[in-house]
Amino acid sequence: MNAGSILRALWIVAGLLAPTACAPVDLLNATIPTGDLTITRDVAYGTDARQRLDIYAPKSRSGALPVIIFFHGGAWQSGDRADYLFAAAAFAAKGAVVAIPDYRVYPTVTFPGFLADSAQATAWVHQNIGRWGGDRRNIFLIGHSAGAYNAVMLALDEEYLENAGLSTEDIAGAVGISGPYDFLPLTRPDVKPIFEVVSDMSLTQPIRFARRDAPPLLLLTGTADITVGPYNTLNLSERMHAVGGSVEEHLYPGIAHLGSVLALAPAFRWRASILDDIESFIRRHER
Repeated sequence: MNAGSILRALWIVAGLLAPTACAPVDLLNATIPTGDLTITRDVAYGTDARQRLDIYAPKSRSGALPVIIFFHGGAWQSGDRADYLFAAAAFAAKGAVVAIPDYRVYPTVTFPGFLADSAQATAWVHQNIGRWGGDRRNIFLIGHSAGAYNAVMLALDEEYLENAGLSTEDIAGAVGISGPYDFLPLTRPDVKPIFEVVSDMSLTQPIRFARRDAPPLLLLTGTADITVGPYNTLNLSERMHAVGGSVEEHLYPGIAHLGSVLALAPAFRWRASILDDIESFIRRHER
C-alpha cells in the first residue's frame, strides 16, 4: 500500500475510532518528516509521571519565535502528547516553537486538577522556552476538544495562571479547536464524576468567565461535530462579543470532531483551512 492509500484509509478509520485510538495516529505520524526539527522529549514540569512535555523547535530560525503550547484532548480521561507529532510539526513549520504537555486526568484528578497542571506547564514554558529559541512574550495556548477547554479556560479564568505565578496578560492569545465551553447540564455519564465535585457548576464553564480584557480568542469547529456541538463555539463567541472581548470564530462545513485536528496534517489540509487560520491569528496578535 502506498503512502496515499494509507492516508486515505487512515481518514476512513479515524472517523470510526475514538480519539485515543493509537494505530491510525501512528500511521499518520509515520508520514511526518522531522529532519528540520529539534525534538526534546519527556521534560518534567512537575513531579507526577503525567507532568511531562515535549518540545519541538525549528532548526532554522532568525530571532526569537512565537510559542505554542498545545493541549491534547481525551475527555479529561486519556490522551498522549506523543500522538500529536503531526500537530507540532505543522505549527513548527509555520515558525513557532511548540510544547505539548500531558496533564493528569481522571480518576487521578477531577476538576480542576487538569487545569492546575495546564497552568503549571504554561508557567514552566514561560520560564524556560527561551533555551529553545522561543519568545515568552508571545505564548499562544491551543487545544483540541478537552484540550481546547483547558486552553480557553486558562485564558478566561484568571485564577489558574495566577496560582502558577503568571497572569493571563502573559498569554498573547488562545485557540480552541472543537472545544466544550458551555456544556451544562452534564449528560455524559463518564464526564459527570469529573466535574460534579463543585457545588456551583457554572465555575466549570469557560463561558462563565468571558470578559473584555481576556487574551484574544480564536474559536474553530466543524459543522458536522456531534461529539462537541458547534453551539459551544457559537455561544462563547456571542458572549465574548457581548462583553466587548476580542474573539473570532470559524465554522468549517462538513468537518467532524476528529477531522478538525486531523486538518493540521498535510494529507488533510484540503478539508479545512484550520492551520492557515491559526497562523493568521498568531501573526495578527504577536507582540
